Formats: sequence, structure tokens, C-alpha cells
Amino acid sequence: MSSDRPIRGDHRYEQHVDSPDQHEERAGKSLITTDHDVIRQWAEERGASPATVPGSEYDGRPGRLLFDFPGYGGEELVHITWEEWFDAFDERRLNFIYQEHKKDGQTSNFFQLENPGRDS
Repeated sequence: MSSDRPIRGDHRYEQHVDSPDQHEERAGKSLITTDHDVIRQWAEERGASPATVPGSEYDGRPGRLLFDFPGYGGEELVHITWEEWFDAFDERRLNFIYQEHKKDGQTSNFFQLENPGRDS
């Protein structure tokens, strides 16, 4: 299931992606999406699983949303379902900012979750 929620905030330096068929214009380009299929495909291509930090949950819901990448020491992370991850992502109205490749063409694991409605 994909999110129909539009990207919020000022993102003139990122390329908007709303389909798994869309890809970066050039290596190293920052991409932004709220599309569940895009996010899941990106994570699964890297062998990453949806996760959260233990102790960060509130009201029985996942707290800090992360991905557990193989080989990166995520032993202390708690794996959650995709449904739990996306429910929290949508409830918080987050944007997913990421890269497909580094400038040198290598696969990138860079991502960050942004809450454009949150005051700095």
C-alpha cells in the first residue's frame, strides 16, 4: 500500500519520487518520498529490515524509526513489521529523504526521516 500523502516542506534540492519505477537523475542526488512501495523497495534492495530503538516507544507505538542493515551492528534494535513502521511514518507525517547511490556510483544506505511540521 502506498501513501497518497504529499511531501511537505521546502525541498527544492531533492528530487521527488512517487513510484518505485523512478530513479535518481544522477548518482549522489538526494531523493524524497512518502511512497511506501519506494521506501520498502529501497530498504529491501539493501537487505534492511524495519526497526526501532528499544525504550523509544510511546503509547505502545514504535518510537524512533530506523532500518537494521546487515553487518552494521544493529543487535540492539527491535525489529518491527512493515505495517507498524509505515503506520508510525504516516501518523507522524514524515518525509523519507534518501540516496540510491553515492557520487562515486556505489550503493548508498543514506536516509533520514524528516518531520516538516515540527518546529526546530
